[in-house]
Amino acid sequence: MTLNYRSIPSQLPNPNALGVIVALHGWGANCDDLISLAPMVGLRNYQWICPEAPFNHPMPNGKMWYDLQSLDAEGLAKSCELLSQFLEDLPAMTGIPLEKTFLLGFSQGGAMTLDVGLVFPLAGLIALSGYLHITEEELQELAGSFPPILIAHGTQDTVVPISVARNTKEVFERLGVNVEYEEYEMSHEIRPETCDRIQQFILERQAK
Repeated sequence: MTLNYRSIPSQLPNPNALGVIVALHGWGANCDDLISLAPMVGLRNYQWICPEAPFNHPMPNGKMWYDLQSLDAEGLAKSCELLSQFLEDLPAMTGIPLEKTFLLGFSQGGAMTLDVGLVFPLAGLIALSGYLHITEEELQELAGSFPPILIAHGTQDTVVPISVARNTKEVFERLGVNVEYEEYEMSHEIRPETCDRIQQFILERQAK
């Protein structure tokens, strides 16, 4: 099994791309969902790739990385394996190294970003309304040079409460991880100001 995906531009490899942004959708969405972020973030010289979760969701055309309702540990492990393989294969697909690749995710996709992305030499991780599955003890065992992380979350989020994001930030800070953190007066969503912050985060990493 491999992950389906959509890309903008559709041509791969893209000889004009400075880097890659891999965007992971949330529970019940699909690979078309976050493709709309590309014009909002506005980095035209980046290749956007949106993988699709492997499991069917009850919603029409919906997909999920794992079943939230049954706390599907086996499904989560399988998705982590498939996403890891996808990232390993990505440089051959795009012609761009992982060191110039950003992994972004929303909600369940944000959790996948933090679950899988920490062990890859990526340019950065962006978790939007996401959360951690990994415990602080497990993170300590991973011990290594984690990529820079941006966490953005809504203070009025009733799906993934703001307390989850604040706790995630504190866990990373205790481990000495380079984490940037933003709260917005919004619910479980992505606002234009969040897209501006994503652009800033990527451009700052690009400059380095």
